[in-house]
Amino acid sequence: MIDTPITADLVRGATELETTGRGLLVHRLPAWARARADAQLLSAEACPAGVRLAVRTAATVVELELHRTTMRFRGMPPRPDGRVDLVVDGVPAGEQHTHGGTTVTVDLASGATETADGPAATVRFADLPRGDKRVELWLPHHERTELVALRTDAPVAPLPAGDRRVWVHHGSSISQGSNAAGPTGTWPALAAAAGDVELVNLGFSGSMVLDPFVARAMRDLPADLLSVKIGINLVNGDVMRRRAFAPAVHGFLDTLRDGHPTTPLLVIGPVLCPIHEDTPGPGAPDFTDGTVRFRATGDPADVVDGPTGRLSLRAIRAELARVVTERGDDPHLHLLDGLALYGEQDAVEHPLPDNLHPDTAVHRLMGERFAAHAFSPGGPFA
Repeated sequence: MIDTPITADLVRGATELETTGRGLLVHRLPAWARARADAQLLSAEACPAGVRLAVRTAATVVELELHRTTMRFRGMPPRPDGRVDLVVDGVPAGEQHTHGGTTVTVDLASGATETADGPAATVRFADLPRGDKRVELWLPHHERTELVALRTDAPVAPLPAGDRRVWVHHGSSISQGSNAAGPTGTWPALAAAAGDVELVNLGFSGSMVLDPFVARAMRDLPADLLSVKIGINLVNGDVMRRRAFAPAVHGFLDTLRDGHPTTPLLVIGPVLCPIHEDTPGPGAPDFTDGTVRFRATGDPADVVDGPTGRLSLRAIRAELARVVTERGDDPHLHLLDGLALYGEQDAVEHPLPDNLHPDTAVHRLMGERFAAHAFSPGGPFA
């Protein structure tokens, strides 16, 4: 087996690799942006959603050693193990679950945490097709991951730069992939595969709140296609009133346009979430039945016109339509109603299991619908 140093040119979908005592910690935001982030965003951006090792090689055996960090809640069932997905020449070719690593246990009653360190894990894929091929190892989308070693039975080389268009997408935990079974099963990963583009997934659990430093990070990234999915975290975090919302959206889009003045830019409204359609946040977790579910705690009567009105998803969809209309002098700006990805009839057939996040089947549905809209002839990303 050949031990190949992991360098930035072998990794796609990440902005930085930070050297740690164990290996390389994957980051989806640059260091200057992380310095402005809170703990929630820092935790989310270190989960390598959409990040993959991508090489050309004739290897038939590939091993990746990694060290994960997972969080558990005392008294609750552990979250399913993360997964590394193998893709060969664009076709899914295997999957291996992670294990070991560091576990942080949180006591919800007291807020106390305990940390237990375990060993790094090695995932191994054998019997790959012979001959030169494109090999991708997609990293777990919901586990903080440090890359330790890459081993193969033949040399590897980086893929040529610029071989495919780059799509940079920003969204919430739904974009990061919460409740998807694996990293290639998140709706952005599925859409990117269908559109044959390189994905940079800036989906951050609980943290799509129109942060200006995220807009600046997107402004500075190479991008052929841009999208922002806006809504759920602004409502379930109860972070903004109606007066501030439209100007914040304008400001975010203005910053993107500073770096990408003519790049196709798609604004995506929120998908259906029944608990927040008419009821504002904050949202709250509910552990009463032994599983995690979410509920809305705001008062629908507070969702009113005027500067002090609180935000619901229905109000956000109307405001996004108004903002995009006001920016009608931008021919490369487009709007997609999130209900076209997951709407009322879909909720009857595929209800959200925790009242907030889609499951694997809905991720696939959303990915297929987004690809059909965005990448089809005449679509915003055609």
